[in-house]
Amino acid sequence: MKSFVLLVAVLCFATVCLAVDPPNVVLVMADDQGWGDMGYNGHPHLKTPNFDALAKEGVRFDQFHAAAPVCSPTRGSVMTGRNPNRFGCFSWGHSLRPQEVTIAEALKTAGYATGHFGKWHLGSVQKGSPVSPGASGFDEWASSPNFFDIDPVLSVQGRAAPFKGDSSDVTVEETLKFIRRCAEKKQRFLAVVWFGSPHDPHKALEADKAPYADLPERQQNFYGEISAMDRAFGRLRAALREQEVSENTLLWYCSDNGALPKVGSNGGRRGFKGQIYEGGLAVPALLEWPAVFPGPKVIKAPCVTSDIYPTVLGIAGVKVKNQPPLDGIDLMPLLTGQKQQRMHPIGFWESGNKGISTPSKQWMDELLAAQARGEEPNDPERIRPDAGQVREQMSLTEFPGHSAWLDWPWKLHRIENKKSHDVVWELYNLATDPDENNVLLAGQPEKVAEMQENLENWLESVARSLNGEDYPGKSGIQ
Repeated sequence: MKSFVLLVAVLCFATVCLAVDPPNVVLVMADDQGWGDMGYNGHPHLKTPNFDALAKEGVRFDQFHAAAPVCSPTRGSVMTGRNPNRFGCFSWGHSLRPQEVTIAEALKTAGYATGHFGKWHLGSVQKGSPVSPGASGFDEWASSPNFFDIDPVLSVQGRAAPFKGDSSDVTVEETLKFIRRCAEKKQRFLAVVWFGSPHDPHKALEADKAPYADLPERQQNFYGEISAMDRAFGRLRAALREQEVSENTLLWYCSDNGALPKVGSNGGRRGFKGQIYEGGLAVPALLEWPAVFPGPKVIKAPCVTSDIYPTVLGIAGVKVKNQPPLDGIDLMPLLTGQKQQRMHPIGFWESGNKGISTPSKQWMDELLAAQARGEEPNDPERIRPDAGQVREQMSLTEFPGHSAWLDWPWKLHRIENKKSHDVVWELYNLATDPDENNVLLAGQPEKVAEMQENLENWLESVARSLNGEDYPGKSGIQ
């Protein structure tokens, strides 16, 4: 009987999908919002009414993960569907490789207009760069090289422009200009909306701090930035309805890494931003697509930001010719109820490579001043002319740093010392031990051996990609 009901549900869903045109896509991402930094996830102080509303009305992911515990790599995973170490985006400030096929490039082949708004942090926001938003498939962009705060200077198609107001409000206003133009022309669109909040240093407007006036100043600013982001998100969602495009728009929200230490909330999990433990990877995530998912739904299976690319491309009917290895999967079988469990494990790898300084405000202020003089800065640090070079050959047997293999409910950690290459293993059952405190190696010898082999095979595959084996020439799209 259960099989029959499932079959009917799948057939009904397939019928609905056939009747629905490929949707508009809006991908929204916060900067450093932990899993617990949401009202709907039980935060004792935060007020997030717009996020809370979507959590009740749309799809809520309870086990959603960033592909990496810091910002740039996770953003790269959204763009490519791949673990960011595959293309050398090891830590914050590292870039894409121009050889990668991005979600924007792929959707353009299906007739989508594409726009990027907000934090980029995957290369440069100058026109001449091979890893600017424009060079990565976006028709329009108003972007910052890194996080940004009140009254930012953004790069509008490479031209520095000053803006007034909270950074989240500015980001959404620029997004809505793009969406309105597309709606007027009945043009299908991809809008990537990456907030610069609530990244440190936290600088909230006085009105956004007011609800938290009885708390310490640092918390007022942190919570105020999230409240501003919530307000901007609510405005975005309302505008989609006003433009009469919300019904067939896929709106997907998440954060780029787990909670900040001291001020953020990891929801009781172990670790924070920068760590491969769940507190550094678990993030809030929400989705709505009213034409296909008219009611609320909760997804309890593990998902990851690398899943966004294959899911969106599958929905849009786009196939990439010679697609390099993907780490994400198409989540539609989980979203529709056709599958209840994730069928492919998730790999993580924090290699320990240092981040690259990207002083956004300084660089944008200097770009604004230089362009006012009729000049264009030609600093390699800012333009990244050599972003496509494969500079090193990674070992195929040594994988320094902290990696992990999530095969629900089991999560195996592999911690390799960079100098001695000694390896320490840890195994946890996340279903019974979500804060990863109880090591179970001795009690699961067969499972450990299987997961060790799978993790090291995956690490070798990632190393081969890093070494340039995936693209002797840039992949094409069909």
